[in-house]
Amino acid sequence: MRFLRTLRMPAGFILLLAFSSAHADEPKPTTENTIHVQLPAPVTPQKFARPIHFFVPEVIDRSGNAQPTLVLREKGGVFLDRPPAQIAREAISQSLKAADLLAPDAASAELVLQVYLFHFGLAHGSGLDFFGKVDFAVTVKNLKTGESQQIQASGTSIAGLAVRKKNIQKNVQANIEAALEDAVRNLLRGTQLKEAIAALTKDSASARGVPVLMETAFFAIENRNRQQTLRKLYEEVT
Repeated sequence: MRFLRTLRMPAGFILLLAFSSAHADEPKPTTENTIHVQLPAPVTPQKFARPIHFFVPEVIDRSGNAQPTLVLREKGGVFLDRPPAQIAREAISQSLKAADLLAPDAASAELVLQVYLFHFGLAHGSGLDFFGKVDFAVTVKNLKTGESQQIQASGTSIAGLAVRKKNIQKNVQANIEAALEDAVRNLLRGTQLKEAIAALTKDSASARGVPVLMETAFFAIENRNRQQTLRKLYEEVT
């Protein structure tokens, strides 16, 4: 029994050392391993039937990632300088603002884009390639009618693996930015958003068409009365 006890103590001690070593190797954000991810340039949205103003509230992170700013654990780690949800909101809002389609608040917007972020960063690729991936779902809502439509958008990008630390950070940043740009482009220029807008604004479009039809009918009646008046004058003169 005394011999077994002496065997158990080293085993527990080894487990404690392994746990301590793993905890010590956990990467921590520093100025050297932190990257700034943003769109290289605003994405130009598609042309809509009429100008529509959107509002983008705080993006909701549904990724379930306990460390959302840690995008690469190896080589001392690579971290984002701000949460992915904030980066996604900035990218969508800046693109809408550049096209004069961004409302300052929900009250002044015709449609609200509630974004749910499911993946932001790197994913498993083939071989040693970095696989940039951004996935989000969007609820497009008309606050006046309470109706909403669900759409999805995603973006990917793949670049070669670099060996040096600085090159790794550069590739990670380039991959995530390209995936983000691809996802925003698929959202703002995709057919899903176009169809959602058409479905959510059809009633208001019909209502706007009523005054136009009435004005057209008024001018038609006025023009016909004018012709009748001129015809009577002509008959009286002749």
